[in-house]
Amino acid sequence: MESVGEFFRQVRETKGLTVDEVASKTRIRTDFVKALEDGNFAKLPDQVFARGFVRSYARSLGLDEEDAIHRFIQSAGSFYEKQDERERLKIRQVEEDRKRQANRKTVAIAIGVAVLTLIFLLSREQSAVFRQGAPEQASLAKRPVQAGKDLPEPSARGPEHAPETAKPSEVPTGLSKSTADTPHKKDADSTAVAVSKVDSGVVSTVTPGSDGPLAGLSLNGVEDKTDGQLVLDLEATELSWVVVQIDNGSPQESLLRPGEKSHWTGQDQFILTLGNAGGVKAELNGKPQKPFGPSGKVARDIVLKR
Repeated sequence: MESVGEFFRQVRETKGLTVDEVASKTRIRTDFVKALEDGNFAKLPDQVFARGFVRSYARSLGLDEEDAIHRFIQSAGSFYEKQDERERLKIRQVEEDRKRQANRKTVAIAIGVAVLTLIFLLSREQSAVFRQGAPEQASLAKRPVQAGKDLPEPSARGPEHAPETAKPSEVPTGLSKSTADTPHKKDADSTAVAVSKVDSGVVSTVTPGSDGPLAGLSLNGVEDKTDGQLVLDLEATELSWVVVQIDNGSPQESLLRPGEKSHWTGQDQFILTLGNAGGVKAELNGKPQKPFGPSGKVARDIVLKR
């Protein structure tokens, strides 16, 4: 069976049509028409666009479209099989790179949480040690002087040489004897309470996060802020074939005429192939994208993701 390009050329010449006339009638670029007739499939867009060209060419010549598609598969099948294999390998590599990046982020988050937890535990331990040492220092400061330490020793000669005690009249005016003795009693009581707390092993503790260098520090995990679905909107300013692959799904083809719009939703990414890069405007989640190329140029493997 002769190739689809030779078949088209013979029919076109029989009908007396030129390449430019066919290009004008089918709205296919002249260089694409020549490449199709010469069997130069490398100069054509992806397979879905080339199929559309074959159908349009066959329709313009009044030929059976399915027969033309069958001839096209026989002529270009091996070429596009190799091209599809290259595309699958490229998509697989992109997916593996994305997984590696996600794993790096997970490991970094886990290390960060572990470091913060260690710092928090060390701060809590230091606060507990500080609170334990404070009562001991207070008890040592409040212990009374031993009775009789600074008084002269009693004389062995008799009662007449015993130290004289203060007379009741020498107590300052306005203070009773019980009142004068009160400070020593309070000091002794407070000292006894402080010592008893230390001796019994009672240690004041600090509520975690109440003070210290990391007071009020929250160890909540890192909040995962995701935007949900990806939304892709395309608007054609010129006639253009469009192929969209959503995430890991099958490619979807569409022919957009000037003024027509298309809307797709996905989770992770879109991979676009445009037959007319300058004839399509795109928005990702409502954000306009930069032009993909000049008018009439084919743009392949355009990856749009978060």
